[in-house]
Amino acid sequence: MELRPILSAMTRRKTGAVLIALQIALTLAILSNALYVVKDRLDESQRTSGLDESLVFHISVIDKERDITGASASEDLDALRGLPGIVSAVWVNQVPLSNSGGSSGYDVKPNSENTLATAATYMADPGLLKTWGVQLLEGRDFRSDEALLIDENLPGAPEPKTAILTSAMARALYPESESVIGKSMYWGSRGPIEIVGVVDTLVSPWGRSSWGGGEGSLSVILPVRLVQNWRTYAVRVDDPAALNRLSKDADTLLLKRVSGRLSGGVKTMTETRDERYRGEHTLVNGLLIVMGLLLVMTASGIVGLASLWVNQRRKQIGIRRALGARRSDIIRMFLAENLVITTLGVVLGIGLALGLNAVMMAQLELARLPWEFLAIGAALLLSLGVASVAGPALRAASVPPAVATRSV
Repeated sequence: MELRPILSAMTRRKTGAVLIALQIALTLAILSNALYVVKDRLDESQRTSGLDESLVFHISVIDKERDITGASASEDLDALRGLPGIVSAVWVNQVPLSNSGGSSGYDVKPNSENTLATAATYMADPGLLKTWGVQLLEGRDFRSDEALLIDENLPGAPEPKTAILTSAMARALYPESESVIGKSMYWGSRGPIEIVGVVDTLVSPWGRSSWGGGEGSLSVILPVRLVQNWRTYAVRVDDPAALNRLSKDADTLLLKRVSGRLSGGVKTMTETRDERYRGEHTLVNGLLIVMGLLLVMTASGIVGLASLWVNQRRKQIGIRRALGARRSDIIRMFLAENLVITTLGVVLGIGLALGLNAVMMAQLELARLPWEFLAIGAALLLSLGVASVAGPALRAASVPPAVATRSV
């Protein structure tokens, strides 16, 4: 089929064609970027935390007095370990994906104005790796003699001498070294701190939205217990099916143990993850609805324009049928016209999509839009155009020649 008569016919009705092309372009720009955001947010919400999430819960308590000797915390931990089904329990200052915690700058030199990396700073008793199920890649866990009790209200507090890093943090500090075991780092003016272990993954309390980059993978563990009246314990159970029951039993146990104690809450890691990424799932659902509505509106526009053109060209169609044009020729004519309009819209839409992505890269910290999302969006809109114009094209082809030639 020659395109010249098709293009000639379209130029006489260019307003409708241009409007549909612009609608397709805008739909492609939004659709491709929305698809990318959906995949990005779903990938983020499913990223591994580094913990055995099905076996871990965290419980917090608030006492009237600060535990300056650490005895109350140790008694809490002994009570928790005494519950049947609980494998281990340790004190910890913050929880991965909890959206609450602290981070610090670290360097290989003391007192650096611009530190090499900012990492989530986990402080915990020895045994945290076992409790959380974090995989140790090289080196060792903390020894009991390395554990410190630090009261930040007192001058001259002891400083940690050892640390465990995530592999991403190790690369940030020593990018050229195959191993960082035995090397030193500095925590502001504190140090040198010997790196004794490297773990595979331990996500920050904020996930990817962490300060200092690293997409939430930069973490440091120090063998420190802080003197506080508010405390959090990480607890590991031996059976995922008993996790919820044991978390409630642990909460009841700790509240009864000290008079006047308040519960700071108890959450499984699954609940912590769900709460952290609730906003991402809401965003994904909203974008899916928007994408669906855009596709429906675009399809409606294509159907409306094609139906209008069929009504306006009934006489022309009838003459072509009388001169020997087959039904398939009429259908192909309308499909070809739609393909020209859709292709023009897709070309314009690619430019709009890249421009929109540039804005999103600056505002939402997204990476550059991969070409496959443009290809998916273009293919979807081309298919949508064919499907939308099929109905009006079939109606046009079904008009008998004699009836069409009598129409005005």
